[in-house]
This record gives sequence, C-alpha cells and structure tokens, in this order.
Amino acid sequence: MCQRYVLPEQVAAEREFLPATAWWKFSPKFNVAAEQYVPAIRLHEGQSEGVMLRWGLIPAWVEGQPTGSLRARVHTSRLEQSRGSRAPWLGGQRCILPMTGFYVWQLTADRYRQPFFARLTARAVFGVAAIWDRWVSEEDDVIESCAMVCLPPNELLTAITGPQLAMPAILRRRDYAVWLHGTPVAAKAALQPYQARWMQAHPVSPRVNSPAVDDPGLILASGRSNAAQPL
Repeated sequence: MCQRYVLPEQVAAEREFLPATAWWKFSPKFNVAAEQYVPAIRLHEGQSEGVMLRWGLIPAWVEGQPTGSLRARVHTSRLEQSRGSRAPWLGGQRCILPMTGFYVWQLTADRYRQPFFARLTARAVFGVAAIWDRWVSEEDDVIESCAMVCLPPNELLTAITGPQLAMPAILRRRDYAVWLHGTPVAAKAALQPYQARWMQAHPVSPRVNSPAVDDPGLILASGRSNAAQPL
C-alpha cells in the first residue's frame, strides 16, 4: 500500500498534464504523507484545473469536525460500495495526482520493514487516479480533499510487498482524459495494474519512515543491511 510518495517540480507536472487553469502552487517533495496538501488535476465546468487538495478524504456528509484517521486510499473494489467514496465516484469527482515515484515497504524475514522506492522507467512524471470531495463545516470552513485509488499489485510490487497489499492506480497517458471525462464504467475500465516491465524499484533508507524528513537523498538506493528498521 502506498503511504508516501514523491512530488515533481510544478513546471514538470504542468508539462505532463497541461491544465487549462493552474491554481496550484507547490515545490518538489520527497516524502509526501497523508493529511498534507497535494497537487491534483480535476475538472471544473468541463475544463481541467490544477488545484491543491488535502490527502485524506473527508466526505461531504460528515457532520461536525472530522475525527479519526482520514481515508488516504480507496481500493477499486470499494469505489461503489464504500459510503465515503460512493458519492464522489458516481458524481464524477475524479482527479489525478502527479508523482515521480512512491514508496512501499517489505516485511523481511527478520521482521524489519524495508522501504523501497518505485518509479516508472520511461516517464519522469506520471498520474495516479484519485477521487475528491468538498466538505463544509457549520462555520462555512471548506476543505477539499482526496483519496488515492489503489488496486492489486503487479508482479514487481507483489515480489516486494506480497499479493495482499495494493499499488497506486497509475494511469496511462491516453487514459488521463478517460479518467477525468469518462463515465464511471469507462473510468473503471482504465484502472489496471501498471505493467511491471515498465517499472523498477530499489531499497532506500528508513529515514523515509519519518514524515519530518524530506530531501532528495530519500530516493537514493541503499543497502538493505543499512536500511532496515525494527517494526
């Protein structure tokens, strides 16, 4: 399951997604965690726009101040079933999260959680499917938030995390428009595990386990013996 990911430069994201309007403003980050504000591409009156959304979905129907952990991810099998995701899914509130890579963790035989950095081999910036919602408090405070869509892992990530976890729903470029503009049926069909042969992953330092750490060194390859951290 993707718990952290890496943001590209804003200019690189705009070159990849070509938003009609760019309301967002962000810098590269190497350790994005849930409850942080992240850039996203969505539709507004039929045109694409780049906005900042809080990662961790707050459904519009929530009353009072949101409590507990927010849903940062939703599995494809739960899009229509979950109370939190059903309304934005059927309402076409879909968006795309720009990334340059993401982290997954392997439980080793010694019961250590070894982080790995995964990326695409031929695309420096790519998009992951997500849904978003708009929550308004009794005081008219507004929070727009999102949840990343995940699906069963491909062979590369299964070898790292096992088949029981999930991977981000990486979109092919030709499916960006389908995800944003298409019907729920067409959008759901675009959600397929990304081909393992077009990806690579390597072990990295356990420093990524702390959201307070954010520097380019996090994505550098590290020997497993130096990158283990007890559970």
